[in-house]
Amino acid sequence: MTSDRLAELAAAGVAIWLDDLSRQRLTSGGLDKLRREQHVVGVTSNPTIFAKALSQAEDYADAVKDLALRKCAVNEASRALMTADVRWACDVMRPAYDASKGHDGRVSIEVDPTLANDTERTVAEAKALWWLVDRENLFIKIPATKEGLPAITATLAEGISVNVTLIFSLERYEAVINAFFAGLEQAKANGHDLSKMGSVASFFVSRVDTEYDKRLEKLGSDEAKALMGKAAVANARLAYQLYENLFSSERWQALADAGANPQRPLWASTSTKNPEYRDVIYVEELVAPGTVNTMPESVIHAFADHGEVRLDAITANYDDAQRVMDGLAALGIDYDDVVDVLEREGVEKFTASGNEMLETVRAALEAAAK
Repeated sequence: MTSDRLAELAAAGVAIWLDDLSRQRLTSGGLDKLRREQHVVGVTSNPTIFAKALSQAEDYADAVKDLALRKCAVNEASRALMTADVRWACDVMRPAYDASKGHDGRVSIEVDPTLANDTERTVAEAKALWWLVDRENLFIKIPATKEGLPAITATLAEGISVNVTLIFSLERYEAVINAFFAGLEQAKANGHDLSKMGSVASFFVSRVDTEYDKRLEKLGSDEAKALMGKAAVANARLAYQLYENLFSSERWQALADAGANPQRPLWASTSTKNPEYRDVIYVEELVAPGTVNTMPESVIHAFADHGEVRLDAITANYDDAQRVMDGLAALGIDYDDVVDVLEREGVEKFTASGNEMLETVRAALEAAAK
């Protein structure tokens, strides 16, 4: 008898989400199959994912033709295609949403990444996407830039559920949690039912190792080599420690008493970028109750095949995590510089993907109009 490793992971308190979405997954029933057979209870998407889906599939041809006939602008057409997929995915995941009483079964759509440094336009876009998709199991993804923090608060204040993305540093994560608290406090004052709202904080993992390893390799010492591949897990573990501390505060307790659900840590960017590392390391080493791990399908299948569930992977290793980060600092690697680079590159990559998606839609519209 084979063990159901994904079921064990879910039983340990880790919500398994798919980091991918396309029209083909929806039309083929593939997403529903993952929900039914692989314990997938959520979906995340971003401009990179949509750009890839639009460029590789014929599934959008009829929709694009209709948009071309209507002479829709590229931005409008792109938004229509994305929101249609996300709305459909919300319906597919609705059984998971109902079974978990709104805890899971969520699907995320990201605001226009070019607005990452514009607070007011980010809020306006979040409200528009919430209205367009029109599903209560939706998450609006807002990047955790400095300008994104007040947008997170303002969007939550409208009663809109938020997935905060592009978090790399502990300092920024603390600011995200405080923005979440402030948003719920305002939502309560505005008369919204806090029990209907949800939020996750997407803390990026593998990219941290990529940046640190590049700097460690350049140093080349035995001490540097010994720390390669350890920064990402250590950083995420300390983030969970911060989560435990802040969600034990009186401020949070007052919100919980009003029916609020905690903002769960979500481990994002969990596929290994270095082929020498174990392919499920960012799942196995980050098991803890009340977390989400969003994975590409390849990682889901890899964990189902050979993953191990370590119940105390995070909470038993706080001291070790701090030693790793202290060791990296002792080698002269500036933590603040690392996370600043990662955030800047993250915004640039999402913006580039957003522009790529618009160009793909533009080309498709022009071809359909001929």
